[in-house]
Amino acid sequence: MAATPPVCDFGWPAIDATLPSTDGQKRSIFGCAGPNGLVVAFICNHCPYVKAVISRIVRDAADLEAHGIGFVAICSNDASTYPADSFENMKIFAQIHQFGFPYLHDETQAVARAYDAACTPDFFGFNSDFELQYRGRLDASRKEAGPDDLRRDLYEAMVQVAETGQGPRDQIASIGCSIKWKDTA
Repeated sequence: MAATPPVCDFGWPAIDATLPSTDGQKRSIFGCAGPNGLVVAFICNHCPYVKAVISRIVRDAADLEAHGIGFVAICSNDASTYPADSFENMKIFAQIHQFGFPYLHDETQAVARAYDAACTPDFFGFNSDFELQYRGRLDASRKEAGPDDLRRDLYEAMVQVAETGQGPRDQIASIGCSIKWKDTA
């Protein structure tokens, strides 16, 4: 089922956590920041919305690095219900797609809950003071990648954040599969 996150809550403070990474390390979310900001992306391995744009996510993360913007991806899905999203499969997914950024495992889902993540993909763009400036889509793609010449919403917004510390006031929410929450009953 498709989900859409809420609009950007400008200035909302990022939350740090240290999680296991697919590279065998434990990584702090804040440790992934660049001097001009940070993108925290909630993704997973099985979601058709993520699969449609994963090469664009990898591209934009690499391109943002040149602007001093760090990038980290987090998988919070319940792997017992969705085995494709297990930590072992995260390692394979990151390797196949040649992630140039940390891919963290939020097994307890505490980080996704703290961020109020709604879907995969769900992008949070922070300035250098870790204040939320962007919560929008990567581009206009949906379950299929759109044309190559689509406006790069996330990239352009984060370049603006790198240059001014402020995100664009007009943002279009991401859309994707809902986070697969553990049964809390």
